[in-house]
Amino acid sequence: MARTGESYATARAALATARTTPKPVTDAGWALRGGLHAETSNVTNVLAHLRGDAGGPQLSEAMLLGVGGGLGAGYMLWEVKGQTPNLILGFRYRWSLHDWAERTMDRLGVGYQVRTTGSSKAAASALTDLLAEGTPVIIAPDRQVVGYWHLPPEPALAGRGRPVFAGARRSPLVAYAATDDGIRLDDRNFAPLTVDPVTLGEARARVSSTKNRMIVVHTVPETFALADAVRAGIADCVAHLDARANTVALPAWGKWSRMVTDRRNTKGWPQVYAKGGMATTLLSIWEHAEPAGLTGGNLRDLYADFLDEAAPLLGDSADAAADAAALFREAARRWHEVAETALPWDVPEYARVRELIATISAGVAAGDTATAERAEAADALWDLLAEYDRTLPAEPDLTRLSEGIQAIYDTEREAVAALRHVVG
Repeated sequence: MARTGESYATARAALATARTTPKPVTDAGWALRGGLHAETSNVTNVLAHLRGDAGGPQLSEAMLLGVGGGLGAGYMLWEVKGQTPNLILGFRYRWSLHDWAERTMDRLGVGYQVRTTGSSKAAASALTDLLAEGTPVIIAPDRQVVGYWHLPPEPALAGRGRPVFAGARRSPLVAYAATDDGIRLDDRNFAPLTVDPVTLGEARARVSSTKNRMIVVHTVPETFALADAVRAGIADCVAHLDARANTVALPAWGKWSRMVTDRRNTKGWPQVYAKGGMATTLLSIWEHAEPAGLTGGNLRDLYADFLDEAAPLLGDSADAAADAAALFREAARRWHEVAETALPWDVPEYARVRELIATISAGVAAGDTATAERAEAADALWDLLAEYDRTLPAEPDLTRLSEGIQAIYDTEREAVAALRHVVG
């Protein structure tokens, strides 16, 4: 992770180093390759595992993101009486839905099976049997229950810590082995990460409607029809971002920009945060936009990498793809600026909060050996946030924040216009 105060270019280089490793650690036959975003990385890693080192070229996480529809945009502010307002930002295609992995694998011709059961006992038994066979399984446990991110329990949210968007809490990960100590998980970590089977079962059953859902991948094609998949993915991205919805498409950024300074609207921030809670939201902006926490960041740089990688498959549209890639990198830079405006590093209290988030994230990447360090950091973080939600360490520059979000909106509209020339 980049340290506070580093330039954007340096931060991006640090991220590339932190999220990839030239020699993955192998545990129980599974290579821990890391990754940026939970959904894109776990599908990438499962396909790489099933293909094996000799199974032909591997697909990168950037390629999976692009083929799967690329980017999204979304802004929601949930208010529940007695709780801190919950800011939700969406960055992946169809970010508010949970069918990304299936749609992406369908497009690539990957064979898989979705299994569900209303019985926690049956779900645990099925998972154990598959792991005993050496089959990795994509599951979606609630990270608030599973424990290793050390999120505060929900009953405490009204007075300590902050709400966590359910989509982030239940984004998928990979279970790849059962050991005497528990179930080994891949959540972009570089060392073994073990969870007690009972705790994992409770986390999987947290939302009864998901019925302990798991995805079992069984066949991977020898070759992928990537040219068609790339174009279809770009078309999805354009259609999604181009929609007129002001919650789940690019207009969401314009709406957000207005709400930040609107004193008359009941959803305007001056009214919403009149009684506190702003520190939690400022952290949410920083953590959503930057790759230093649970979700993986704004994904604009990763999508630009996809466009660069896809260029040889696009024929006469390669130049348009390069133009779009440059604009999405500019959007990523602007997201970094918005994150810095929300939680500036030169405010010592905010610098400490950022350091604690980075410690937790690095602790997850380090696996079982860093449990104590990340738990200690989390305890300190939730206490500080509760204090700062009552009294801010520094007044936020809401005008600058609004202007920065508007600049993102304008830049991403230009980027989508360039993408239209790729598929149009």
